Amino acid sequence: MFLPKTQSRIYRRIFKPIAFRFDPETVHDSITSVGNWIGKRVWARQIARLLWFYENPILRQTICGIDFSNPVGLTAGFDKDGLLVEILPDVGFGFAEIGSVTGEPCEGNLKPRLWRLPKSEALIVYFGLKNDGCEVIRDRLSNKIFRIPIGVSVAKTNCQETCDVEIGIADYVKAMKAFLDVADYITINISCPNAFGGEPFTNPELLEQLLCATDSLHARQPIFLKMPADLSFEEIDKLVDVALTHQVQGLILSNLTKRRDSQKINPADIVPSEKGGISGRPVFDPSNDLIEHLYKRVGGRLVLIGTGGIFSAEDAYEKILRGASLVQLATGMIFCGPQLIGQINRGLVRLLQRDGYNSIQEAIGKKV
Repeated sequence: MFLPKTQSRIYRRIFKPIAFRFDPETVHDSITSVGNWIGKRVWARQIARLLWFYENPILRQTICGIDFSNPVGLTAGFDKDGLLVEILPDVGFGFAEIGSVTGEPCEGNLKPRLWRLPKSEALIVYFGLKNDGCEVIRDRLSNKIFRIPIGVSVAKTNCQETCDVEIGIADYVKAMKAFLDVADYITINISCPNAFGGEPFTNPELLEQLLCATDSLHARQPIFLKMPADLSFEEIDKLVDVALTHQVQGLILSNLTKRRDSQKINPADIVPSEKGGISGRPVFDPSNDLIEHLYKRVGGRLVLIGTGGIFSAEDAYEKILRGASLVQLATGMIFCGPQLIGQINRGLVRLLQRDGYNSIQEAIGKKV
């Protein structure tokens, strides 16, 4: 089979130039359909595994009672409807997060709602929580045997009705309740930048109300909170103080950035929309700074999961050294290809061994 570097060259020189000529949402939907098809066929999964899978015991760890074979996960937003859970282990992911899933089916925002910034290695995302709804996705996942930990990100349905606080909280609770017997962990997404009514639960008082309601479900699995990228440390600390008094075991750092003034946005890229959040390279530094800040503050009490701008093993390692126990990506895979996951895991082993660590746990937070 082709070596990872050869696969990378093929992807960058052949597949990506062709794919990037087409509408990004159309390409994403096509890739999802192909991945779903491969996942349903054992022989096709075996080929994918030969091409992309890599494992090493140095990368294994147990976090919140969940066993992770490696720290690299698929972030929420790529597999919105749980269609790829059968192929993701063979691509090499150590875990994956579905969604965000809402209480009711949601068509999302009007098209176009996904744009590429090719020079910046970034995407502008304005899907608006498009998904099939918690009941359909729960039924889709309930009979699956997961080969890696599968988390579900929940949010409130993107509509005017859920702008009412009580209705919005009830929508979160409905979505979360649907997966109590399905997901390995649940993420409460309070930071989607593309939904009707903005991000009300980044207000500490409203977050308190939301978490009181989700606490009442007495979830058996760990609960994580997905945090915004653009708040000040002081504002973030107030939200974390609330989380510490509830059944929250970890923080995902962070969601998309809405800032258009990032130095990581190449001036050659035309930003086609003021709407939507930006993923990829422009989120790398804000995410890292947030990880380091919160590791110093709550590293012994909350698990930190780093996401944003990971395109290499070195990028993932930087987040780990700053305090992330796990990392997530999606945009890096779109720009670099599916072989990136195995490359990152191989690279992490090399970096850990170079620095004299016998396990990935030893490296967490060492730069701090």
